[in-house]
Amino acid sequence: LEEQWQYCEKHVREYSGDYNIGRYRDLDGPLPAMDAKRALSGPRKMPPKPTGPTQRNTMVAAINDALTIAMEKDPKAIVFGEDVAFGGVFRASVGLREKFGEGRVMNAPVAEQAIAGFAVGLSVAGYTAIAEMQFADYIFPAFDQIVNEIAKYRYRNAGGGAGNIVIRSPCSAVGHGSMYHS
Repeated sequence: LEEQWQYCEKHVREYSGDYNIGRYRDLDGPLPAMDAKRALSGPRKMPPKPTGPTQRNTMVAAINDALTIAMEKDPKAIVFGEDVAFGGVFRASVGLREKFGEGRVMNAPVAEQAIAGFAVGLSVAGYTAIAEMQFADYIFPAFDQIVNEIAKYRYRNAGGGAGNIVIRSPCSAVGHGSMYHS
């Protein structure tokens, strides 16, 4: 075993020499000069300071407020997803069904690909689709619809498309689950 270990050590250390990696570096030339102003973090243009009253809020309450504002401004906005009619897993859609009715806030089956497909259909029909996947871990079954339908629809439809879709997918609350979900 010691001999094999020594051989591996030697090979790893001489890898760059064996494969002449230096020959393949810098094929695209030197890096272009970077504008120092663009390297600074933060927004390029600062948003204006609020002029009206402000209040402290939780993220869930802010999401609920944003959904309420979107639905008040757009009569064709529809919120749907797993348990959203009951308030959703994190209670982000509490009270929306009572305010806007069961035709605009509705539950969807536990089938993420179907939720994304429904969003495509609504969007193409002229609605604003606000879809919620319960957890970001569960979004993977919907990737076929997201990548092959939502992202590419405008290229197949002469400029029109499925552009008025929001997919809300909370993350970091639960550290597992995707491998058990289909």
